[in-house]
Amino acid sequence: MSDVSKSSVTDSTSSSLLAKSTKGATYLILLQIGSRALTFLVNQILLRFLSPEILGISTQLELYSISVLFFARESLRVALQRQDDDDTAEPARAEGTNPSQSHTISKKQHRRTQEVVNLSYIAIGLGLPLAFLFAALYIRNADPLVLETPAIKASVNLYIFATVLELLSEPCFAVGQQQFLYGTRALAETLATFTRCVLTCGTAVWASKTNTSLGALPFAIGQVGYAVILNVLYLARIGPFGSGAPFSIFIRPIHPTSASLLWDRFPLARLTLAFNIYAQSIFKHILTTGDSLLIAAFTSLQSQGAYTLASNYGGLLARMVFQPIEESSRSLFGRLLHQTAPSSTSSDTVKVGAKSENLKRMDQAAEYVRTLLRLYSLISIAVVALGPPFSPLLLYFVAGSRWSNSDAPSVLAAYCYYVPLLAVNGILEAFVSAAASPAQLRAQSAWMVAFSATFAATGVLVLKVWDQGARGLVLANAVNMTCRIVWSSSFVSNHLRLQGAALSYWDALPSTGTMICGFGTSWYLKRIEKTFFESPWHALHGVVAAGGFGLAMLTCERKFLLECYHMLQPSRDPPKHKPKTL
Repeated sequence: MSDVSKSSVTDSTSSSLLAKSTKGATYLILLQIGSRALTFLVNQILLRFLSPEILGISTQLELYSISVLFFARESLRVALQRQDDDDTAEPARAEGTNPSQSHTISKKQHRRTQEVVNLSYIAIGLGLPLAFLFAALYIRNADPLVLETPAIKASVNLYIFATVLELLSEPCFAVGQQQFLYGTRALAETLATFTRCVLTCGTAVWASKTNTSLGALPFAIGQVGYAVILNVLYLARIGPFGSGAPFSIFIRPIHPTSASLLWDRFPLARLTLAFNIYAQSIFKHILTTGDSLLIAAFTSLQSQGAYTLASNYGGLLARMVFQPIEESSRSLFGRLLHQTAPSSTSSDTVKVGAKSENLKRMDQAAEYVRTLLRLYSLISIAVVALGPPFSPLLLYFVAGSRWSNSDAPSVLAAYCYYVPLLAVNGILEAFVSAAASPAQLRAQSAWMVAFSATFAATGVLVLKVWDQGARGLVLANAVNMTCRIVWSSSFVSNHLRLQGAALSYWDALPSTGTMICGFGTSWYLKRIEKTFFESPWHALHGVVAAGGFGLAMLTCERKFLLECYHMLQPSRDPPKHKPKTL
């Protein structure tokens, strides 16, 4: 193959990866928007029937489930997204094609898929003891008021069952991620979320109408429904995928390969990587869910409920937009950042071509990071300028005066300043998880220990010493996130520089006009926000100011937004290089 042909193949592969990553992010964003919209509607109903104490207990049970799932599967999921050269090729086939066409998948891709399936069962093996251990610890250390809640033991048992059942879907999930079946995931999780919302809301309304005290049981019933539907749909959609292919969604030996295998089933290289990621994921989870741990330890159930409500609304943007982009970016980085290493016997032309291909991938990764960070900065300016002034008004309309007169509005306003940090940290840590070597992951783990100590000390200071309650906890989260951003940004820039690429964080900042408009709008809205409840006309002034800021930002950033649009569009008609006839 000529150098021109190789370059065309490389460009085509990279463009295809970006297009598929964009498509995957789109599916996941739509999934998050749909699921959050359903959850939002259900919450508006539940808030009329549940007390802050019950909402606080449901948050604790959700934290239990999240913790089990995180420790059981997160490190394996990240490790499985680190791809080899063979995996950077096109996925097996597009969704919707007949399973009988699976002969197009290469033998190496079959082997990689079986490796992914086998490794996913380790998550199930880890999750089973963790589910019972964490449940026992929760019951043992629960507040007496929690233990006196009606049906608390039944609720915990149902959460155990639902968590284990959700883990059983991991092999199908792994195959879907390996083969870019984002549509399948979106369908399964959307219908599962819908089922959870219907069961939770229906049970709570029935209990209220019949004067039956169920405590947090409606949430537990909804969680079981979610896990059941998730398994059924994954099996229905992913199961036939391997029916005509030499791999299975069950554990089985892997065909002989040069890679080292444990018990002929588990590749040692990925196991080692997963172990290193698991070590630092412990501290990452503590930092991620530390706010829930601290507020559960140092505040009342009523304060926990207020913080839960505020963080749920404040984190909507992060969960609906930033998290799906982070997840799809991690898969994209896993492919772009993999270095093609020619053999020692390769010709100089092949070595030069491999070096050029690696540099193109690095440049594309750097441009992708810069573009996302700038896009995030635009969203962040809007959130910081508009979020705090409108927070009390928002809670008044969506949750009622019962919640707008609590600490929730001030917590939600503070959370708006925290959202930009969540966005930036997410994309940087996605890069780190895809690029870091085992030694670098161990170094990150060591830094995570320091960040955990800093977060814990700040949390105790704002909760116990300064008595700032939930609002102070947002400050502790911001300190933690800032530390993580500093470390990750240093790693990303150094890694790209060593590979011959460059990334300037200054280029990720919005234009001067946008920043001036943002600060001006924020200043004006803060001056008039106290008058929003006095008259609808005053609130309308705020809405007009917000709309004017939006138009000004679109005008100032028009060129950049058009570049983003064109960059993320898949190439439907790739350029054809026709040989000239001599």
